[in-house]
This record gives sequence, structure tokens and C-alpha cells, in this order.
Amino acid sequence: MKVLITGGAGFIGSTIASVFAERGVTPVVLDSLVTGRQEFTDGKIFYQGDIGDGDLVDQIFQDHPDIIATVHCAALIVVPDSMADPLRYYRVNLTRTLDLAGHLIRNDCMRMIFASTAGMYRPEPDLSVTETSVLEPQNPYTRSKMMAELLLQDFCKAYGLRVISLRYLNPIGADPQLRTGLQNSKPTHALGKMIECHGLGVPFTITGVDWETRDGTAIRDYIHVWDIARAFYEATARFDSIVPPRGEGSGYEVINLGTGDGTTVRELVEAFREVVGDGFRAADAPARPGDVVGAFVNPAKASALLGWKPEYTIEDAIRHSLQWAERRRETDLA
Repeated sequence: MKVLITGGAGFIGSTIASVFAERGVTPVVLDSLVTGRQEFTDGKIFYQGDIGDGDLVDQIFQDHPDIIATVHCAALIVVPDSMADPLRYYRVNLTRTLDLAGHLIRNDCMRMIFASTAGMYRPEPDLSVTETSVLEPQNPYTRSKMMAELLLQDFCKAYGLRVISLRYLNPIGADPQLRTGLQNSKPTHALGKMIECHGLGVPFTITGVDWETRDGTAIRDYIHVWDIARAFYEATARFDSIVPPRGEGSGYEVINLGTGDGTTVRELVEAFREVVGDGFRAADAPARPGDVVGAFVNPAKASALLGWKPEYTIEDAIRHSLQWAERRRETDLA
């Protein structure tokens, strides 16, 4: 049994591939390597190319007729980049998804698990989001994901495609065996900045300390990447019970992945200290223009339908991120 993973040489996709492989499902990776890394495909069936290349997708299904589903991770995901170059984001995240869906339908591969974002929701007053929260994407990245989901829903109604969309917010950590991790050696999220500050021996700056949260700092829903990857496996394993064949439902299901309470920036700092020691320093500063209070995901539906909840702690994710950063440093110096 095989699963096609688009973007399978990236951070999320490569981790998903490892989870499937460990559970006896063979991953077939399709990646253009624009942001993915060649070494993340080692030991896997790998096709280099664009998901919009119909001839290539046809060849993959000709070579591997036992592919039972597609995990669609191929996308551009950096919010500031999407604001600077929305044309590229809509072309990659929306148009290429449309092309891919057409290729899958033509090859009668009618199960898709779509890697999406919970960043498209308007948070509830308590900053939580659920599958029924209002959709209110704030940037081209989240809008491109929402629009891709809308077209996939139309394809489900018209052609019998079936899709599970998994929406989440802030993946961190690395493969616990350090086979893969973040491609970027200097990630811009808060944990990446903490790791950078720790390495330089300078204080980390907490920007914004008067938000309406439990400690005044912004909140994010950090999830270990391995836990996210497990959810993709569970969605695939339970696919037909979650999204019945055509005629028995809409063919489309949305499931959010999250911790249920999130992590504030100050809590992340304290967790980082637990891992690296009390010498790690942080300084408070005003919020920057464009900063937002954040949100966290209610994972009740994921628990009910996938039997899923996060297993790794924030400290585990920090530890694996630090180990991966050191592995990257050693590789870059070699």
C-alpha cells in the first residue's frame, strides 16, 4: 500500500513520510525541491517535479497503481512573503492545487488529505478556534489556502473527490530521530529566534506584554511536527469512515489540530529555560506594528474522529529543535 505525498521533501511532508513508512505504508514523494531538501527523500520513492505537471502525475500513477490516497502538503507558507508577492502564492497554492486535483481525478485517486491552516479563522472571544469559527483570513497565504479549500469542496460535489482538510497553526520541533527538520537554518518564528539568541548569548525580546491573555503576552498553538504527522496517518487510515463514498455525505471534512490552550510567549520562554538552563534571558518590549494576539485550536473533533491528541510536550519540541539546529550547523560547516 502506498500514499502519494506532495511536498514530501519539506518540513511537514518529510515527517509525514517517515510516520507512514514506520507504520508500513510506502510514501511516494513528489517535490519540486524549490523549498524542499533532496536529502529528505533519501531511501524513499522520489519524483522531482511540479504538482501541476499532468504528465508526471500520470507517470507516478502508472508506476504505482497501488497508491490509495494523496497527502497534499506542497505549498508556500511564509506570511510576510505572501504579502510581498501574492501573485506567486496564489499561483502555487491555488492554481497548482486546482491542477493537481484534476490530475488526481483523472487517475481515479479520489482520496486527498489536505495540509491547511487554522490561520484562516476569526478567533472566538477567548482566542480559541473551532471548525465552526468564522473564516476571516488576514493575508494572501491564508486566503490562498481558504480559496484552495473552496475549489476542492466544489470538486468533491461535482466529481466525487473526497477530501479531509487538516488545519493547524504552529508546527515546531523535528523528527525525533533527526532524519528531517526545518529547512531554514534561521527560522523567523519565536522559537527560532530564541534558539538564535541563545546561540549568540543575547536576550530574547518579548514584543507585546499587554495583550488580553493569561500573562499579557501573545499566544500561539505550537504542536510538535511528529504529532501533526501522526494526524495525517490517522486521517488516511480512517479515511472511509470519516468521509464516506459519494452519495453518503458532502465528500469534504475539516478537522482542526491543536493543543486546546496554546502557549503564550512568556510560557515558551519559561519552557526554553527548562531545557537550556536559567541563564537564558528575555526582555520585554512594546508590540510591533502588525503583531497580533494570536489564537489556539480546540482539538475536540480531532480527538473524536482521529483518536488523536498531541503526545510530545513543548519542552520535547524545543529539545528536538535545538538538536536539529545543531545538526544543521554541523552539516553546514562540513
